[in-house]
Amino acid sequence: MDIVKPLIALLAIVNPIGVVPFFIHFAQDLSPEQRRHTVRVSSVTAFLVISISALAGLKVLDFFNISLASFQVGGGVLLLISALQMLNARPAESRPEDLSEGRAKLSSGASIAVVPLTIPLLTGPATISTMVIYADKTRHWWELGVLVGYGVVVGLATYLVFSASGRIARVLGQTGINIMTRLMGLILAALAVELLQDGLIKLFPVLASHLSN
Repeated sequence: MDIVKPLIALLAIVNPIGVVPFFIHFAQDLSPEQRRHTVRVSSVTAFLVISISALAGLKVLDFFNISLASFQVGGGVLLLISALQMLNARPAESRPEDLSEGRAKLSSGASIAVVPLTIPLLTGPATISTMVIYADKTRHWWELGVLVGYGVVVGLATYLVFSASGRIARVLGQTGINIMTRLMGLILAALAVELLQDGLIKLFPVLASHLSN
């Protein structure tokens, strides 16, 4: 397993800086304690989604008798769609209705830390697909441990970014956040193409000879 690529892919997909405007919007009417609680819950949930996907994702595929090659193609398409969203300066997993859902939850007194802030804005189908695909590439228990460790890294990054969201917004501004999101989208697009290529070659081995020429 390539040790570096999963971390790059995760940071590009999750991209907590790109979610800062959403966090500020949702948290503007929360008390300081509620904001801290939201940050903690979002960080832990992001870690859990990534870790569970890495540890149990392949078992779910086996249960439904889905080949990894098919899953790689589907996951690559999802990543490419997410990358295109990011190239348009939108968080990878965002939907148009996320803001309205968040406002509705806040008005009813419910927490927005898990839905929609963490799922799907931070982690969603593209994140889960990425972890399952890279989990299959592991050959030793410590490589699987590395993937879980990357969940810790992403959770910590989410905690730090959300805790400093006000300062980040002032320093970068919306323009700076959009530029960073687009750069992450470009990296993610390249990784998506690699996964698509790998999956298609497994499904259609004849493509390998054409690609090598």
